[in-house]
This record gives sequence, structure tokens and C-alpha cells, in this order.
Amino acid sequence: MKQILENHVAFITGGGSGLGAAAARRLAADGAIIAINDLDIQAAQKVADEVGGLAYAFDVTDSQAFTAAVDDCVAKLGRLDIMINNAGIAPQDTSSKTELMMENMGKRMSGNIESMAPMNYLRDLSDENWDRMIRVHLYGAFYGCKAALTHMQPQRSGRIINISSVIGLYPAAGAPHYSVAKAGIISLTKAVAAEVAPLGINVNAICPGYIKTPLLTPFSEAMMAAVTMRIGKGRLGQPEELAEMVRFLCGPESEYCTGDVFAVSGGYTG
Repeated sequence: MKQILENHVAFITGGGSGLGAAAARRLAADGAIIAINDLDIQAAQKVADEVGGLAYAFDVTDSQAFTAAVDDCVAKLGRLDIMINNAGIAPQDTSSKTELMMENMGKRMSGNIESMAPMNYLRDLSDENWDRMIRVHLYGAFYGCKAALTHMQPQRSGRIINISSVIGLYPAAGAPHYSVAKAGIISLTKAVAAEVAPLGINVNAICPGYIKTPLLTPFSEAMMAAVTMRIGKGRLGQPEELAEMVRFLCGPESEYCTGDVFAVSGGYTG
């Protein structure tokens, strides 16, 4: 019996762990041939070996390396049907402010707003941190879309899935650079989708909530408790739950979905 994604080639960035790895396993289970990217070649190779695919190590902010890897993938596998722009980094500069954040939260809840201290998230954000965040997320998705369309447009078919975040929908006071990068991915998705819809190429965005992946490693227990309080389900999501949405957007069931944004957040209230 033919599998629903049989002979479909999928390229997944940031696929050495977390959501990317879960998506690779899910798509492979339905017959897709997988190419995995990660900064860590050992992590990428481990997942690639598991699903019988290819592994590529490069930084998604390097447009030439990105294009070369996708071109090589197509040269070896014959086509490209799915591009999942998943690579990302988490804010690394907020943990030192956790205690003050919790103090301010208590003051806000008690109505004592006047005594809340400045958090200085934006003021203390370095140019380097801002630039790196924008480049990994937004430039990475931009380069991925460009590389994918080079091969999808001639065949007049394909699926591009850009991983944004609920923080792109509900910007967070403590992560202005992450918020902007993820909101930008949503706009990029809509713009590209409008351009290529007549060519049979669907472009959509997924906005995960807080998912149990290595990206949450910098979060302290206090921060995680505060986040969980704002999730309707009362828990973090699992990568496999996100992978099911990825699978939907890769398959024929989502043929009429393009330029659309899908939040998978467990009821996160922002």
C-alpha cells in the first residue's frame, strides 16, 4: 500500500533535536525522504540515520551554504517537495531578571503597579543579541524560502512551512527581539504565499506555544511556573504534538491552506 508522502522529499532545518527531529520522524513514518540540517553534524546525522535520510551541517544565516545544501539534496534525491524552516534560538539574556520579574508580577497582582521596578529588557539588549536573533529566525526563513522556491517553482508544486511562535502573535515584554523575529516570519509567510499560490505551492506558518524542547533550557523553574500558569492545558506541549500539525500541512488534506497561520499553544493566553 502506497504511503501518503511516499517519494516526497522534505528538508528540515534545526532537525537535530526538538520539533525538527519529531517532524522528521513523523513525515518519514508516512513515507517521506528526509534531509536534516543542524549546526551540530552529529545531531543531524543521528536523526538522518534514524529516518534513512541525509544530513547537512550549516548555519541558516549563511545564504550560500543554505542554497548549496538544498541544491545538493535535490541533486541526490531528484526533487524537493517540503521545506520546513524550523531552526531557531531562544533568548539567552533573561534569566538574570527572573527574580525581579517575579517581584513585579506580585506587585501587579496586588495592584501596586507604581512600585514596579524597570525590567530594562530592551535597554540592556545588545546589538549583537538583537542581530543574531533576527538573522537566525527571519533571515533563516527567508533563505529557506528562496532555496526551496528555486526547485519548487519549476515543478509547480511544494509545501513550505515556517515555524513562528505564539510570541509572534502575542509579543512578550521580556523578549522584544524574539517577538519581532517571529512576527516577521508570519508576514514573510503571507507575502510569499500570495506570490506563489498560483504555482501550486502552499506556504503556511505554525505558531507553537511553549513546547518541551532544548530551546527552553535557559528558563528557570520560576519562569516555567509563570509560563505554565498562562497555558490553558496547564502543561507544556510535546514535540510530537507539533509534528502532527506539520504532517497535516505537508499532506493533501491541507491543499486549500496557504498564507495561513496555525497556533498550537495548548490555550496560551499571551
